[in-house]
Amino acid sequence: MKRAALHNLGCKVNAYETEAMEQLLVEDGYTIVPFTEEADVYVINTCSVTNMADKKSRQMIHRARRMNPDAIVVAAGCYVQTGLQNATLDEHIADIIIGNNRKNDLVPEIHKFLLEHRHATDVADINHIPQEYEEMYLSRTAEHTRAFIKVQDGCNQFCSYCIIPYARGRVRSRKPENVLEEVERLAKNGVKEIVVTGIHLSSYGVPGEYDLVDLLELLHGVPGIQRIRLGSLEPQVVTEHFAETLASMEKICPHFHLSLQSGCDATLQRMNRKYTADEYKQGVAILRKYFDNPAITTDVIVGFPGETEEEFASCQAFLDDIHFYEMHVFKYSKREGTRAAVMENQIPETKKSERSDVLIAMADRMSEEYRKSFLNRPVEVLFEEQEDIDGVTYWIGFTKEYIRVALQADEDLSNTIVTGRLHEMLTTEVLLLERD
Repeated sequence: MKRAALHNLGCKVNAYETEAMEQLLVEDGYTIVPFTEEADVYVINTCSVTNMADKKSRQMIHRARRMNPDAIVVAAGCYVQTGLQNATLDEHIADIIIGNNRKNDLVPEIHKFLLEHRHATDVADINHIPQEYEEMYLSRTAEHTRAFIKVQDGCNQFCSYCIIPYARGRVRSRKPENVLEEVERLAKNGVKEIVVTGIHLSSYGVPGEYDLVDLLELLHGVPGIQRIRLGSLEPQVVTEHFAETLASMEKICPHFHLSLQSGCDATLQRMNRKYTADEYKQGVAILRKYFDNPAITTDVIVGFPGETEEEFASCQAFLDDIHFYEMHVFKYSKREGTRAAVMENQIPETKKSERSDVLIAMADRMSEEYRKSFLNRPVEVLFEEQEDIDGVTYWIGFTKEYIRVALQADEDLSNTIVTGRLHEMLTTEVLLLERD
């Protein structure tokens, strides 16, 4: 029996690709086992978004080698892509190295290694190859309820702190008919919710032919799919037409992750972001015009080079004004190979931590206030799994806004939508449902 184990690091796109590679291995006769167990093949889908991500990627590759010295160790993805391009990676760190836009070659590369028993590298300079979308697909997913659907790859933005354009290459999009075919297949296998995602999802489409709205309208018609959730968006994509069209589709979840990074214009300019704080605010206002109390979430970087006390205060006031459902707060971390890494006025780690603590406390307060705003409101909850909270077993699910909900029930509610009202805060992060 051939055994394979996979480990994913990084974003939702990586998670999708890891599941797709797992499916390729299953189709080749492998049994998938946990990464902590002995296997014949270990696949690590690496991340390179920060120096810490690089470090974790190296650690997981070496851990696989220690668990079974005789196994084939495969390193795939962004860390090996940028490392080889910049000549900072030992090519023998793994038996097989597979870069981005090459992950479909996993099984042939394993077969080749078994025949020739020599190290293999399948990494091209992703910035100087034809920018064709690498077609990967899923027939089913480990999370029976929800499936991530990758529709786009690459980024053309070149934010001053980000290595991803060098790791993923230029923007390229998946054909709508191929996305539709995958979603229809997943729906037939019981998936009720899809999350449409990409490296820079707002860039999806071919100008003059189709765009993200066209794709969503196509997917909205798939029988069996009851929810469509979107991955991270840039604020510029939110126009009156965008919001009005999405609001007309009942399956679209009113849960929007709008990438921000800073609420201060001077900081945004140094980051090479392509919008102002006011333009971001306008995008949020448009969403709130067409959706009733939508969940707006974001990412914020604190301690970016040159961030003064005045700039941080400006950002803090902006965040409080928008009043997000959730904020993911990150302390700026130097990423070698980016412009920000060599900028003057780098912020001390102690100052970054102080500012991070302030924003995390703000995020916790706003998140709880948003959840409380749904008390005594009718909701639909898609339940996923059981969980013990304070010694009591509950079914756990999510509203369309991605509010975590608990319900005590004897029957199996997995992958079932239940309507009712949220009548009590079970914890600061979980609300109790009273069924209709």
